[in-house]
Amino acid sequence: MGNHKKYKYLGQKWKNINSYKLIVIAILFSSLIFIFLSNLAFGSVNIPIQQVVTILFGGEAQKTTWTTIILKFRLPKALTATFAGAALSVSGLQTQTLFKNPLAGPFVLGISSGASLGVALVVLAANTTGMSTLLRNLGIIGDLGLVIAASLGAAFVLAMVLLISHRVRDSMTLLILGLLFGYATNAIVSILLHFSENNQIQSYLQWTFGSFGGVTWQQMIILAPVILLGLIMALLLSKPLNVILLGESQAQTLGLAVQQTRFWIITSASLLAGAITAFCGPIGFLGVVVPHLCRNLFKTVDHKILIPVVAVMGAILALVADLVSQLPGSETVLPLNSVTALIGTPVVMWVILHRRSRFF
Repeated sequence: MGNHKKYKYLGQKWKNINSYKLIVIAILFSSLIFIFLSNLAFGSVNIPIQQVVTILFGGEAQKTTWTTIILKFRLPKALTATFAGAALSVSGLQTQTLFKNPLAGPFVLGISSGASLGVALVVLAANTTGMSTLLRNLGIIGDLGLVIAASLGAAFVLAMVLLISHRVRDSMTLLILGLLFGYATNAIVSILLHFSENNQIQSYLQWTFGSFGGVTWQQMIILAPVILLGLIMALLLSKPLNVILLGESQAQTLGLAVQQTRFWIITSASLLAGAITAFCGPIGFLGVVVPHLCRNLFKTVDHKILIPVVAVMGAILALVADLVSQLPGSETVLPLNSVTALIGTPVVMWVILHRRSRFF
């Protein structure tokens, strides 16, 4: 009889936990839809949300200019913010699990700096060799080249950090080395800047501030499939990521091909971070902050749950940051990286002060 009551209690507790998770997931998806519509509605020209919905479903707006504003400018920007938040957050989750480090992320470990180097080599070096006009004429092929260059730069830095991680077991030392890789790549970029023209320097500096508003529908044809591919790869890696949490020796005992798994994790994280950096600039903090929020919100380290909810939470925070950067009702636009830093810094400080070793 005692065991029966115990099992009944545990069953009820498990049911309550699942109910809590379903409620939180429903709230997250509802929030994503609301924030997405708010991004389309607010800006230098405020548009009623009812009109936004009408335009999205192909209806006729009260003002024809509203349709142009929504479909040509705000919709691609909102979609870019959604993809960027999901991609950077999932990339951060993968790197935190891979290195078992709560502060790992595409920005902190220098992956974004590597992606920036790839873009700089294509854009700035092309200018010094007289190929900038050719790249502009390539159109969509040129955009694909930027993604490839950014992804290769991100993969190179992450691979170097991973190689050193075999010899360095201390997480803080690994973070410092990641930052050093970032400084080294930034130094190379500075040298390229020194030999570039003023207009190219200005364009690159504007790119480093971060923005979701520079992606056109033509560029979205490249960005969306790359991000979706990276997210699908991350979902397929959810079970191996769970095994990696047990430790390398335990993972090998369970039959996991550790080296091969690391390669695919690097590939997925690099695609996600590299593509977003190529089109939006180096966006900081989202990759570090969002995984911790979701772990504490759902009280789990199961990547089958974490990867989808991290993607949704990342999209929400990116849309919020973009909304704040626009200062709705004003023509002033704040640097996106400044907004994400203001959002992310308190969370990173909380992680440092209240690190929970049970996650890693």
